[in-house]
This record gives sequence, structure tokens and C-alpha cells, in this order.
Amino acid sequence: MGLFKRLFRVAESEAHSAVDKLEDPIKMTEQGIRDLRKDLEASMKNLAEVKALQIRARRDMTSQKEAAATWEKKAMLLLQKGQSGAIDAGEADRLAGEALAKKEAAAQSAFTLAQDFERQNNMVAQLEANVRKVKSQISTWENELGTLKARAKVAGATRKLNQQLAQVDSSGTISMLEKMRDKVTEEETLAEAYGDMAMVETSVDAEIDKALASGGGELKSADSLAALKAKMGLDSSNA
Repeated sequence: MGLFKRLFRVAESEAHSAVDKLEDPIKMTEQGIRDLRKDLEASMKNLAEVKALQIRARRDMTSQKEAAATWEKKAMLLLQKGQSGAIDAGEADRLAGEALAKKEAAAQSAFTLAQDFERQNNMVAQLEANVRKVKSQISTWENELGTLKARAKVAGATRKLNQQLAQVDSSGTISMLEKMRDKVTEEETLAEAYGDMAMVETSVDAEIDKALASGGGELKSADSLAALKAKMGLDSSNA
């Protein structure tokens, strides 16, 4: 059962990947351009073939027109020779008729070829319009593809940057900095408090020393005065 589940997950992920690739606008545009280039290649081939038929039809049409004119001239020459007696008049008429028949056949062929030539002209014009359209579409899509690639590059870079900014405190860095700031503030406050306490103790000690120093000076002076009077034989009670 576990194996089937794993296989299903793999197939599902590949299906999602395929869908993502199909929905990738850059890949879709590149494929569209490749398809258009194939269409352009086919259109160019068809255009060349139709142009070749057009050139041949024009040549054949011109040839048949020239042939019709030539047969007509021959018929006229035959009639002139029959009229002048150079050849039998009846024979001249017969041969002139044959020449005119060939002239009519050539003229009819030239007419048919002219119609084909006109149709091919229309096909050539249509194919050339299609070629121009496909070329224009390819140019437009290539420009759009360049813009799309540039936008995709900027969007991808922006997305990665935003993801990094969004995940910048994923390890609790900011929280640790806040705790450190609180700890430093607490230490600074305690240091200041101990400093104040030290100043108070120092002041009290100074006052006590001052009081002791002043009292001792007066006693020492009194003792010195009594000793001096005793030395001089004076009564110290007068003091």
C-alpha cells in the first residue's frame, strides 16, 4: 500500500509539473513562435510553387498568343499566293483554313492560359499577404517574448527577495535581539542603582570621618593647653 501511495505522489507531482510547464507563458510563446515559423516555411514553399506555375502560365500564354498571330499571318500569305496564282486558289483556301484553325486553337489556349494566369496571380497575392502577416506576427511575438522574459526575470528576483525578507526572522533572530536588548538594559539599570548606593555609602562615611576629625581636634587642643599651664605652674581651673 505504501509503494502505491508513493507512486501516486510521484505521478501527481509530475502531472502538476507538466501543467505548470504548459501554463508557462514564456514556453507557450516560444512554442507559438516555432509553430509560426513552420507555417511561414510552408507558406514560402507554397508561394514559390505558385509563382513557378504563374511564370510558366505567362510564358505559355505569350507563346500561344504569338503562335495564333503567326498562324494568322500564314493564312493571309496563303490567300495572297492563291490570289496571285502562285499556288492553286482552292489549295490556298484549304491551307489557309487549316492555318486559321490552328490560329483559333492557339488563341483558345492563350485565353485558357490567361485565365489560369489570373487565378495564379490572385493566389500569389493571397499567399504574399499571408507571408507578410505571419512575418509580422512572428516579429510581434518575438518582441512580446523579450518583454515577457525581462518581466519574468524581474518578477522572479523580486519574489526571491520578498521571500527572503519574509523569512528573515524564521530562526527567531529578532526575538533574540529583543531579549538581548532587554538584558543589556537591565544590566545598565542595575549598574546605575549600585552606583547610586555606592555614592550614598561614601557620603555617610565622609560625614562620620568629618565629625570624628573635628571633635578630636578640640580635645587635643584642650589637652595641650592644660599641659602648658601645668608646666608654667598656673591653675588650670581658670581655663
